[in-house]
Amino acid sequence: MAFDSFRDFVNALDKAGELKRISQPVATELEITEIADREMKLPGGGKALLFEKPTVNGVVSPFPVAINTLGSHKRMAMSMGAESVDEVANELGALMKAKPPTSFKEAIKLLSLALDLRHAKPKTVKSGSCKDVIHKYDAPAASKSWPKAPDVNNLASFNTQPPTLANIPILRCWPLDGGRFITLPCVVTRDPDTGERNLGMYRIQIYDDKTTGMHWQLQKVAARHGRRYYEKGERMPVAIFIGGDPMFPFAATAPMPDGLDEFLLAGYLRKKSVEMIKCETNDLEVPANADFVIEGYIDPTEPLRDEGPFGDHTGYYTLPEPYPVFHITAITHRKDAVYPCTIVGIPPMEDFYIGGASVKLFLPIFKMNFPEIVDIALPAEGVFHNLVFVSIKKTYPMQAYKIMHGLWGMGQMMFTKYIVVVDAGVNVHNTSEVLFHLTANTDPQRDSIFTKGPSDVLDHATSEIAIGSKMGFDATKKIPGEGFKRAWPPLIKMDVAVKAKVEKLFGLH
Repeated sequence: MAFDSFRDFVNALDKAGELKRISQPVATELEITEIADREMKLPGGGKALLFEKPTVNGVVSPFPVAINTLGSHKRMAMSMGAESVDEVANELGALMKAKPPTSFKEAIKLLSLALDLRHAKPKTVKSGSCKDVIHKYDAPAASKSWPKAPDVNNLASFNTQPPTLANIPILRCWPLDGGRFITLPCVVTRDPDTGERNLGMYRIQIYDDKTTGMHWQLQKVAARHGRRYYEKGERMPVAIFIGGDPMFPFAATAPMPDGLDEFLLAGYLRKKSVEMIKCETNDLEVPANADFVIEGYIDPTEPLRDEGPFGDHTGYYTLPEPYPVFHITAITHRKDAVYPCTIVGIPPMEDFYIGGASVKLFLPIFKMNFPEIVDIALPAEGVFHNLVFVSIKKTYPMQAYKIMHGLWGMGQMMFTKYIVVVDAGVNVHNTSEVLFHLTANTDPQRDSIFTKGPSDVLDHATSEIAIGSKMGFDATKKIPGEGFKRAWPPLIKMDVAVKAKVEKLFGLH
């Protein structure tokens, strides 16, 4: 189902008993993080939280803060209007099987067609609630300074001010963070050569009332767009929106094939085309029902600026590195805006459920390229890219290694440090079961492989930024041709008839 605003989604969570409301004032500086972190680590991800009176430097913000809204399997399914994410994945998989592709290129074409079958293509409208309140800044010329706006560190009267970065309740998440960070920003950019749009998610550090960092990592699509603007020497238009339908941040983080519009995926999942509206100060389009929109540009003629530290999804702080500076030209928002955010850190966190839903949804895509794949899991301890479990129907020697190399060559899977391949009967979502088969079925020297490739820029363990090594484990049963010359023993299992008799005798299930 489509949600007309993030408030609508919050209300749906409340009605379903999935929301805790916190009415007393709570500081956006560290305190919301501490409460949310405890909730996220409860069994099953805890509940979503709505802070009705968040404070910024002691002043109550006019906007409530919603957090952990996607932090459970149930809430992820609710955001898609489904009983389960598997239900949505199975439906997409059925559409993709209508005409089996013969190549990866054809698979991408088929995915685009499958998404379009629901009339999910975004459409442009002339008005939208994201522009209920508008505050434009004059873009500075070389000799012109910005107009004075409230200081983010002096907020005594910001409730009476136009919308600025000062009165949006942006969190300072962890003690050593370099400042406040927008943690669920949907960043819209456009390729200056092809005009193709991209929707990504890159954390946004607040420098002051009119500038932020733009932390798009080296391998991201927006970074590629940025390099072209830098080569051309042209200002790069950028739009950041927050809120609206919960499928927007999900689509921004989903591993969509390059060249496919993420708003197409969002429209498919919400069962309704996304209505897009042109920004006030540039030609980019954003969802008309977004809660907040921050418009601006990046100037390729100015130097990069250190961004960070930031307490990251790796469980460690990302240390300062130079990134482009984003200049704000306008901020708009809904009258009834809710500020959605998240925190990342030592797992499990909300992002585990978002990433797990992405894997389930795109599993049909993986299976089209690798039909032997049964299932894939990204355990919470692996913080997304570090560890992947994959089960396969093995039919020939060295098939596990084919899967390792294939996955390392697919999109963000290139960041995976460790891949463990197991047989079809192993439940990859049960880490204990996978570790049992890993230690039981491998000879370390024979059944492992090292290789090199791109690494996540957030990985602090690599000797060089964005460059590292990877390791794969073949934990499948060994067959002739794989250097194993002994008989493979059977796994211990009780006789089926005995099990049934005991269960009936003692009323066991």
